[in-house]
Amino acid sequence: MDTTAPAERDRRAYVAPLLSTVLTLPAAAVTLFFAGISPMACDSCEEAASDRFDASFGPAWTVFTGGLVLVLLLLVACWALPWRHGNRARRVALALAAPGAVVLNVIVFAAMVDWP
Repeated sequence: MDTTAPAERDRRAYVAPLLSTVLTLPAAAVTLFFAGISPMACDSCEEAASDRFDASFGPAWTVFTGGLVLVLLLLVACWALPWRHGNRARRVALALAAPGAVVLNVIVFAAMVDWP
C-alpha cells in the first residue's frame, strides 16, 4: 500500500516560464542584433586598432553565441519541468535565470572585445 500522496498539478506553472520567455526572447534578439553589427564600430579604425578589435571579436562572438545557447537551454528547462507544486521554486529560479543570463552574456561580450 502506497502511503505517499501524488503531487498535485500546479495550475499556474505556466506563468513564470511564459513571463520569462516573453521577456528573454526579445532581449536576446536585440542583443544578438547589436552584437552582430558591432564590427561596424571599427570600420573607420586605423589598421592597428582594427587588428586588435578583430582579434578580440572572434573569441567574444563564440562566447556570446554559446551564452545564447545557454539562455535557450534555461528557457527549455523552465518549460520542461513537471508541472507539480514541488517544482515551483526550481521553475521560478530558471525563469529568473534566463533574462539574467542575457544581461550577463552582454556584459561578458562587451568586456571581451577590445573596443576602439
